[in-house]
Amino acid sequence: MNPLADVLPAAAVTAVRFDDDGAGPLHPDEEPAVAKAVPTRRAEFTTARRCARDALTALGAPVAAVPVGEKRSPVWPPGVVGSITHTRGFRGAAVAWSTELRSVGVDAEQHGPLPDGVLEAVSAAGERAVLADLAARHPGVHWDRILFSAKESVYKTWFPLTGRWLGFEEAFLTPGPDGTFRAQLLVPGPVVDGVTVSEFHGRWAVRGEHVVTAIGLGPQV
Repeated sequence: MNPLADVLPAAAVTAVRFDDDGAGPLHPDEEPAVAKAVPTRRAEFTTARRCARDALTALGAPVAAVPVGEKRSPVWPPGVVGSITHTRGFRGAAVAWSTELRSVGVDAEQHGPLPDGVLEAVSAAGERAVLADLAARHPGVHWDRILFSAKESVYKTWFPLTGRWLGFEEAFLTPGPDGTFRAQLLVPGPVVDGVTVSEFHGRWAVRGEHVVTAIGLGPQV
């Protein structure tokens, strides 16, 4: 089972793992990022980087280190775009050639309600009204967690294109019951292929105890 493959276009290559067994070692250029980390953090980082290298191999790209760059974003080989995620019981990565996708953002979370106060911190009143309506019609889904995860995927797609921070309040997120979501940017969007991008479209899925969200931004034509 590969939940990331279910929510990304075919141009993206993904790799996932559900535990940390046999994931090491780290590449020397990746080691500094977790040199002082606690064992649990080191294990999840190591496995996620293994997923990244496995995905690069499957893509046919040069397999080298995937070090930590600005704002802790992964640094991919030239000509590759990608994204990494990890949560309890899930590590994953997605990569693509930049000629096929301009940016990729993925996120995985536990499929459960957000802690008290978090939804109010990451959403607008209008977004919460949308979630309340969805919850009334589809009560088996934790829509607050889907919104949170999708906003994480939005940021991971945004940052490589802009090099700038994007706050939770700077994108209006609308999930749909059909496994899609739309993120309307409330600040000037990135210029991609000469076109200003004003919104991102992605997909979500619940697989067991996890929810995954992803955006694969294609060429703007």
